[in-house]
Amino acid sequence: MVDRRHFIKKTAGSLAAAGGLALLQRSGLAAAGAEEPTVPDALPGKEALIKKTYRPPNYETPINYFDAPFTPNNRFFVRYHNAVIPEIKTSEWRLRIGGDAVRAPLELTIEQLRRDFEQVEIAALCLCSGNRRGAFQPPVPGLQWGSGAMGNALWRGVRLKDVLAGAGIDKSALEVSLAGADSGVLPTTPDFVKSLPLAKALDENTLIAFEMNGEPLPHWNGFPARLIIPGWTATYWIKHLTAVNVISKPFDGFWMKTAYRIPKDRFPSGQFSSQETETAMPITEILVNSLITNLEDGQTLPNAKPIEIKGVAWDGGNGIARVEVSTDGGVRWHQAALKQDYGRFSWRQWHWVFDPKHPGTYRIMARATSHSGDSQPPEPIPNPSGYHHNAVQKITIQLA
Repeated sequence: MVDRRHFIKKTAGSLAAAGGLALLQRSGLAAAGAEEPTVPDALPGKEALIKKTYRPPNYETPINYFDAPFTPNNRFFVRYHNAVIPEIKTSEWRLRIGGDAVRAPLELTIEQLRRDFEQVEIAALCLCSGNRRGAFQPPVPGLQWGSGAMGNALWRGVRLKDVLAGAGIDKSALEVSLAGADSGVLPTTPDFVKSLPLAKALDENTLIAFEMNGEPLPHWNGFPARLIIPGWTATYWIKHLTAVNVISKPFDGFWMKTAYRIPKDRFPSGQFSSQETETAMPITEILVNSLITNLEDGQTLPNAKPIEIKGVAWDGGNGIARVEVSTDGGVRWHQAALKQDYGRFSWRQWHWVFDPKHPGTYRIMARATSHSGDSQPPEPIPNPSGYHHNAVQKITIQLA
């Protein structure tokens, strides 16, 4: 099988016995308190972001930058599990296509990708599985992300299915595993390798992207090429992509078998059946959600004029049907106006004008509903890793 290096197979028990807690801390999966203080900081090529950890680099975007259709590249969030992130020269980069269910393994340059395959562009939200984890009560393990571990962008690249067709897929194919160039500091750190069900890998919207918002991918967001899996959480959006393997058996690496899993009894299943057990399944599709982008909890505003409440809403690809806003803690709801639709995988901007009649304290809430009829719950769905926080947002403002 073609791969960057042999994957270190570890079970949860052996991880614990061999310093598994340290591994989880380095990977950003450890309990609250493992991350550095939340402070503004800039990485090379980026403007100031909110630093969660420096090594590996994990930085979130201030939410005021979400008050736009697309998130600027230099303000786009950064998420890594590994601390060794090589600077890759385009001329030296190669993408290797292999696996036991491929008929003719390939090795492609970035020039060949651009030249030999149809280029397409799609607007899609890149959202960390643990976005808003820091809002869970009681606290759960993992990086204590706020609402900024996400970004919306225009991604340009080629369809993964077209590249795989060039290698030839055997009828035994079940999954497609994906690996990047980043690695851990210690040789015992598992490579960050993920897999997709074959159907998702062959979806026309699954891309190998080399441009973001009309520019080459930033280093911290996957240069020179990364996977784009619209509608699914960003754990599958492998950065610095180097290896794609079509395989005939379920991939059993740490980042599929142990990490990024959720209880089956609390979330809909069926997205990735080959990786499901009786009790758990991998996190996959993004849930319906929304965010107020121009107001902060505890903010004081003058009571002299109407207030435009703005935000964004998104889901896993059904599209946003409506967004409602409440200014009295959920007693009454008002339908917001939706702005331009950039596609079903993009977030959708919305706004509503609040004309208060008197000063005082107001409880502002926003609630999105998708075209499938799914709506945000009043409280987050409890799960051990703090994934899928999509509860109705609640903030308090004071009008003086």
